[in-house]
Parts: sequence; structure tokens; C-alpha cells
Amino acid sequence: MRSATTVCSLRYLNGEYMSEKKEVFDTWIVNNINLSLDYDEEELVRGAKKKLSDAGIDAAGATFKLRRRSVDARKRDSIKLVCSVIAKTKETKMTKKSADISALENVSLDIEYGKKALEKRPVIVGMGPAGMFCALILAENGYAPIVLERGEGVDDRAAAFERFCRDGVLDPESNIQFGAGGAGTFSDGKLVTRINDEKCSYVLERFHEFGAHEEILYDAKPHIGSDVLRDVVKNLESRIISLGGEVHYRHRVDDIRIVEKRAVSVLASGNEIDCSLVVLAIGHSARDTYQKLIEKDMFVEPKPFSVGLRIEHLQSDIDRALYGSYAGHPRLKRGEYALSYRAGDRGVYTFCMCPGGEVVAAASEAGGVVVNGMSSYARDGKNANSAVCVSVKTEDYGNTPQGAIEYQRQLERAAYTAGGKNYNVPLQTLGDFMEGRVGSEPKRITSTYMGGGKYTLCDLNSILPGYISGSLKKGLADFDRKIKGFAIPDALLSGIETRTSAPVRITRNEERLALGYENIYPCGEGAGYAGGITSAAIDGINTALAIMKRYSAQKQN
Repeated sequence: MRSATTVCSLRYLNGEYMSEKKEVFDTWIVNNINLSLDYDEEELVRGAKKKLSDAGIDAAGATFKLRRRSVDARKRDSIKLVCSVIAKTKETKMTKKSADISALENVSLDIEYGKKALEKRPVIVGMGPAGMFCALILAENGYAPIVLERGEGVDDRAAAFERFCRDGVLDPESNIQFGAGGAGTFSDGKLVTRINDEKCSYVLERFHEFGAHEEILYDAKPHIGSDVLRDVVKNLESRIISLGGEVHYRHRVDDIRIVEKRAVSVLASGNEIDCSLVVLAIGHSARDTYQKLIEKDMFVEPKPFSVGLRIEHLQSDIDRALYGSYAGHPRLKRGEYALSYRAGDRGVYTFCMCPGGEVVAAASEAGGVVVNGMSSYARDGKNANSAVCVSVKTEDYGNTPQGAIEYQRQLERAAYTAGGKNYNVPLQTLGDFMEGRVGSEPKRITSTYMGGGKYTLCDLNSILPGYISGSLKKGLADFDRKIKGFAIPDALLSGIETRTSAPVRITRNEERLALGYENIYPCGEGAGYAGGITSAAIDGINTALAIMKRYSAQKQN
């Protein structure tokens, strides 16, 4: 249906703002406006007006706002920008069919309120994207949730991470994996998702509301940046608290007291908190929580995941490989890629590519080394990095949830041992990895792990199962054919990357309830139902909607 509502404070391309009292227009999406890298705003407007006119829509008096912008770099000698705009016109009909024109539909949450009373407040376990957005929606609708997070708030968590990098002393409760914002807080803040859900734009709008830069609203590959995301998380937390919610850090959930298949209280760091329902938004690294749920005979099933290594290139090399002579153009952001290959019955793919970023120490258990990637909003670091991962099948680890967790843990411990048992990362040049030799020191490309220099040269082939290292080599060779120089011998590989997704799934029914339980809601990436910040946030929103549909918003104790 066409939008017939006024949007407050809509920024147009000419910098003007629409007052709430201005005339209501019909709203259209105009897609596939192809422009050169040096386009100006008038050129964009002309392109939009022509497409409207071709569809029989009078564009006189129309106003325009950039909706989406992506780069078409398939031809390196003729790189284009492909844009879409939101056009508000007085015209209410499209008289000629056009594949590039559609009416804009307003995205809003379809909220229903149930009648069942909540005797106690909802408890949300985890302050990652799923837990945050679940808590936000519940708080904004009067449900006053209590959020329990085992890690620390943003600032204290950042200090703990800095101590780990400086002194090699790991805090197993507050680290890259645990704390305010979840694992995504120390990442690139990528908001790209493969799910097709209208709530994606809602999530982007809310992130922008809480401090993310406006580009996330129109960039085809939006990212917040780890530095900016920290403030976004703090602002979102403040909103939850201002609406009557509570957020408690250093509250690891050690047990859930269950009576007749109902959770009646949560035991967290010595405190017992009564509840009428529990949302399990625990994150993909809460292995002790998984074990506790398994012991309670909750349905926890193994699932496929992936493991692999981090690869580092010079960002300038990636930019030239992708953009040729256009590299460095002010309208082109740092080059990024997403590659995939099929090695027999296993997929090989790049994951969480961080332009201008660094490889970070992502361990959450003593005696294990884990790597991840992070970049700031500016993405102005010297190196590009990405995970290069291979799919792991459930039969690889015995088809049990305990086997899945142990599979990851054994690889992390092997990496810890290979690195020297001091959290140095095991590292190898790509050329050495492909040839099965050791000894080439990083020169042109240097490691960014823990600020650089904290690595041990070793043969990564000896850490990985043969079917993983063999698949990686095939994948790297294929990626080199797709991006010239990807498999350059002095690229750096470090490991190990094991936390690409949850190794298990907490099975739930259509009402989003854990099987066999009346008031426990598994939610987000850690429960096995999401694969990134945006999809986890949406799962948190949908869980909040399911709760509200069942329960009334009357004041709880």
C-alpha cells in the first residue's frame, strides 16, 4: 500500500526539512539510478525524476531523500554507484508499469497486548543485540524488564580488554565475548544481514536514533564501527533504564529454578531474582550456560557451524584489486569483499571482513586462543582482515551438543599451546601455509593482533583437522582467481577462528518458547536463531512481541 503519512524531520537532498504541518504526499521508492562516482545531487534528482516520469508520475514539486547507495565494481574501468531514493510527490497514481518504481510502505511494529497478568517482571539473560532490543521494546511498552549480563558495562569492559592485550591476563567474565552489547561491541558493527525482514530498516533507524552515523540508513553495506557502537550501546541502555527497566552487570546466571516446567526465579552471582518469564539471549560463547541447560534436560541440539583462520592483507592492496585506478576515490569506502567456494561437501567462505581493521584476541576461557576482527567507524587502519572459514558438520563431532562445544574448545587449546601458552597468536604467512613450512617472518604486512608483535610462528596445518586445512587451501586458491593477489604469499594467517556462530540450538516452538517449558524464551544468536547484529536484534524484537501478545502490560512487582 502507498504511504499517506507525513514523516517528521525528513532530510531532503537540498538540506531542507519537512514540517509536520506540510501537505501530505504519496511516497515512492525509485530504484536503479546509475551514476558516476563524481555525481552531484542534482544529477541524482534528475535521474529519479526521469524514472518517475517514465512511470507516468508527475514529479513537479517532488522532494527526494537518498534511500540506498551501493557500488557496482564489476568493471574496474567503469565503476558506478547504484542509488535509490524516496520520492514524495503530489501524484497518487502510477499510470505506466515500472520495475524500478514501487510505493513505500511504512514499517512499524505490529504490537498486540495479551490479557495474562505478569506477577513478576520479565528477566532477560544477556545484553547483546537480541537482549538489548528485546528489553528496549518491552521497556517502551511498560513491561519494565530486568536484564542480567555476566560481563561489565561498556567502559569497564573496554578496560578489561585493554588489560588483556597489555598484560595477557584474561577476565573470563568480561572480555570480547561477554559484556554490554555482546560480541558485536568489539567488532566492525556490521549491520548487513541475509534475512529478508521489513524490520531491518526499523533496526537501522533505532541504531541511528541512539547515535550511529546517518550513513547506515542508506549504505548498502552499513556498519557502525566499534568505537561508535560503544556509545550506541550506552545510549540504548540509558533508554531502557529511563523507562523503568534495570540492567545488572557482573550477574552471571548460574541456575534457573524451575517448578512444574515454569521458571520461577533466576540465580545470578549469588542473587535470586523472582520472575514470571525468562528470555535466554545468552550469546554464542556461554558454554557453561549451555551445559546447565543440558543438565536440566532442555532441548539443546547440535548444529553445523564453521571454523578457520583470520587473513590479513594491506588494505591498499585490496582497494587496488577491487577498484583499480579508482582506488582512493572519496566516494569509495575502503574495499571489502565476501567470497565463497565449495570444496566437495564443505563450504569455504570469508566472514566478518573488517576493512582498515585489526585482528583481536577473542578468548573467553583460560587456556584458549580465539581470533576475531574489529574496525572503527573510520576504517582507517593499515590492514584489512577477514575470517576464512570451513563448514563443520554435526557428524564431525559426534552429533551431540557437548561434542560441538568440545570441538571448538580443543581447537582453541591447540592454538594456545602453539602460540606459547601466553595468549600469543599462532601465525603463518600464507605462502608457508600452502607449502607446509614454517619460518617466514612478517615483513611488508605486519600482524595487528593485540597491537602487533604478540605472535608465534608455527604451522597452522598442525592445529587444524586435515579436512579443514585442505579445504582452506582450495578456497584460498579460488579466492585468488576472484580477487587478484588474495593468496599473495606474504598475506598473514592467524588462528583460530571458532566463534563464527553458536554450535548448538536451544529448540523452541512456534510461540518462541523452549520445548516443554511454559515461560522460557530462547532468543538470538546464542540460542541458534540469528547470525549477526541485525538478525539478532530482530529476533529480540520478535521475542518481545510474542511476550506482549501473551501478557498484559500492567505494573509488575
